[in-house]
Amino acid sequence: MVRLVDKYRNEVAPALAKEIGRENPLSVPRIEKVIVSMGIGRAAQDKKFLEPAAKELAMVTGQKPVLCRARKSVSNFKLRKGQDIGLKVTLRRRRMYEFLDRLISLAIPRVRDFRGLDPQSFDGRGNYSLGLSEQTVFPEVDPNKVEHQQGMNITIITTARNDTEGRQLLSMMGMPFRT
Repeated sequence: MVRLVDKYRNEVAPALAKEIGRENPLSVPRIEKVIVSMGIGRAAQDKKFLEPAAKELAMVTGQKPVLCRARKSVSNFKLRKGQDIGLKVTLRRRRMYEFLDRLISLAIPRVRDFRGLDPQSFDGRGNYSLGLSEQTVFPEVDPNKVEHQQGMNITIITTARNDTEGRQLLSMMGMPFRT
């Protein structure tokens, strides 16, 4: 079993239920899914940027990414409807917990000049978003083989009712928020 699942079931869920005053164990907030996305604007002009980014995203998440296409044409960005502009992966269950464990314990501490995650990046419903400026903070990606630095957005979707519950859940899971 994944280490983070055990931590949630044995430590976080009982403590969180007591803290927010919920008796039903199914009403305690939990992490539902994690969405990892990469916007690759350079792929609109040159397709060679897309394949290495897809390989690296698949290595980091353990799942094949889905190609995202432009919905509208935007002449200022030299973008046409239907062009490939990004990649995304939706992680659930076991892969989600494995990815979060690697993110919390390995990747985030490797970020340069890291002083904690912004506690204001919640959306009002308990979901949290963060951005990483480069994919080389994950140990799976070999920095010597990376041709182009590529950032990624990570969104953690929870069943929390508000930001306070979401912040409590994620901080108990080990997310290093700034104080």
